[in-house]
Formats: sequence, structure tokens, C-alpha cells
Amino acid sequence: MTDDVSFADIEAAAQRLAGQVLETPCVESKTLSEIVGAQVFLKFENLQFTASFKERGALNKLASLVESGGTPLRGVVAASAGNHAQGVAHHAQRLGLRAVIVMPQHTPTVKVERTRGFGAEVVLHGESFDEARGHALALAAAQGLSFVHPFDDPLVIAGQGTIGIEMLRAQPTLDTLVVAVGGGGLISGIATAVRALKPELEIIGVQTSRFPAMFNAIKGTAWPQGSSTIAEGIAVGQPGRITQAIVRERVDDLVLVDEGDIEQAVLMLLEIEKTVVEGAGAAGLAALLKDPARYAGRKVGLVLCGGNIEPLLLAAIIERGMVRAGRLARIRVAARDTPGVLARITTVVAEAGANIDEVHHQRAFSTLSAQSVEVELVVQTRNPTHVREVVARLLQAGFDAGPY
Repeated sequence: MTDDVSFADIEAAAQRLAGQVLETPCVESKTLSEIVGAQVFLKFENLQFTASFKERGALNKLASLVESGGTPLRGVVAASAGNHAQGVAHHAQRLGLRAVIVMPQHTPTVKVERTRGFGAEVVLHGESFDEARGHALALAAAQGLSFVHPFDDPLVIAGQGTIGIEMLRAQPTLDTLVVAVGGGGLISGIATAVRALKPELEIIGVQTSRFPAMFNAIKGTAWPQGSSTIAEGIAVGQPGRITQAIVRERVDDLVLVDEGDIEQAVLMLLEIEKTVVEGAGAAGLAALLKDPARYAGRKVGLVLCGGNIEPLLLAAIIERGMVRAGRLARIRVAARDTPGVLARITTVVAEAGANIDEVHHQRAFSTLSAQSVEVELVVQTRNPTHVREVVARLLQAGFDAGPY
């Protein structure tokens, strides 16, 4: 196979994958459509067995290696700290192949154990993905293993492209696709399929502003790279050589989204669609939320490309989203430090219909007089208007109160 990827390659991948991976639903979200002013269709790749689209490309690569015969296949090796690792490990186990996964030393234990649970040999090496990848290549050479690249491989790209076929089969009237971009394997495969099936359809790639490598490469910009993002699935410092060429030729535009946009999208998908996505999986919706005018009136397909999010991170996103929506608020109350004053404050808040989450009773670290106390309340409220109502009730009761 050459470095290019053709529609025939994707059709061949679809035959290999048939019955081996889930053909995930692609359905309209009527509520999201109303919110953004476009018809929004969601492709639920977070429902795959490993909760990510990555197993499509991994399986296509592994199945092709098995089919090729010739030199005995001694096993496969990959470098990944996330979804690619699980995709390779799961399907290697299914095909009876030895799988070695090299992960950076500080990979969260839950990801390491999940990958081991699929039968892979996990090697912890290096401080970064690049160091892990270098060690994986060294192991491939030393042990005669086949290296499975997470995105810059024609067979991997073709496997991801099967998503494009499925989306247009389910929703043939789509006129726009908005797809998350890290190394570029997903959007390269989808764009190749779409250009063959519906060439006029607009394809827009989304990167986080903290990792804009493909954006910079295609647009000739020099946006700086950050050190972390909640969309770690697309936190790629260097785009692929093959994928970069395909994106340049077959993708219409690339856009950047910020961390807050992604957080909001994760929370909306959880609340509205009752589906859990990781940061990368919410990038497409984040783009719509950031610039709804661009997509107004269009039929937009989004790929929820993964659902592997750390529970503590999800909890933090939920809490921060409640703050932004005015459903969780901090209120400062100053009062004379007398017996029963805290009880009176909490009674007023309860009568206003708010629920108290936390109370911080501050005497020493305060600029108030020594006879006074400062109370910080974290309260659950309905919306910003309700927060103002709670503050007004406290003022009416004779307390010095206000939101932080």
C-alpha cells in the first residue's frame, strides 16, 4: 500500500471490520439542534467496546498483518497512553497476537490496568509520548514486532474512514462534518470516504488551542503549544506526514477551540444526551458552541470519538459548569459574632430555597472587626437570578452579604 489512502482502501477496511466493531448510531439531537440553530447529528463512537473509534484503525491494521502471511507475525507493539493502546490490545487479544504497549512512566494507573486487562504486556518507559514511541520502535527492531502507529499509517487511516461511510449511510442529507483533530488519522479517513461519496460536503477539523500542530502546519501560523489540555486525546505535538498531506488536500478548514468551550460541550452532552465523552470527543460540539452563526441552518455531523474520561476530571467539569450556569454560587456574609448567628444565616438561605453545600466560618483571616465573623457559603441555586434573590433575603435580614 502507498502512503495515500483511497476509497477502495476504506471499503476493504469496512469488510474487515464488519461484525467485529460496533456500527454506532448516528442520530439527530433535537435539543442541541435547537440550542445551536443547526440540525446536529451525533455519531456515538464512545459506545465502542473500548469507548473509542481508535479500535477501527487498530483492527484494520492487525487484520491486514494477519492476512498478509509471509514472514511469521511475532506480535505487535504500539506506543500510547490512551485509546490507541486499548484498541490495539483488545483486538490483538481477539486475534491471538502478542501485544506490547509502551506507555510513559507517569501514565495513570487506571489506564495501565485497563490495557493490561486486554491481555497486553505494558512497558512503562520515558517521561513523554515521544520517548515512549522511541522505545516502542526499538522493541520492534529488537524483537521483530510490527509497529502500529496511532494515526500516520494508511491502514489505520482507512479503518477510521469507515466512520464516514456509516455516517452518510445513516444520514445522507448531511452537508457539514466537524471532526476532532490530533494527529489527523480520524479526519483523514473520514475526508477520504466523504470526498468519494459526497464531494460537496464541507469538512471542518477542530483542534484545541493548546495543541494546534495541524492548524499551524496547514495554515502557516505559529500558535504556541501548551503543556496540558482536558482533550488529551488530541494533544499531539506533531501531525503525521501522511495525514498532513491528506488534510491539506481533502479538508476544507481547521478551527481552534478553548478549554472552556470543551468543558461546556462535555457537560451539555452529559446533561442533554446522557452520554459520557472525553474532551476530544466533545471538540466538535465545542466548535459549534463557539461559532454557531457559521453552522446556522446546516445539517452538521459530529463524531463523539471517545468516552474515556477520568471520573475526577468529569466531576470537576460538572462542578465548574454549575458555577458558570449560576447553579453553584459563593456568597459572603459578614455579621456580629454572637451565639446563633450561623443558624440565623442558614435559616434565611433555606427559606430562600437554596441548599448549602459548604460553610467556611472565618475569624482570623478577615479584615472585619474582632467582634465580627465572615461566613463564606457555597450554595446550590437554580440560576443567577436565584443567587441574587438569596443575597437580597440576607440583606433584608440585616446581614452584610454579597456574591464573590
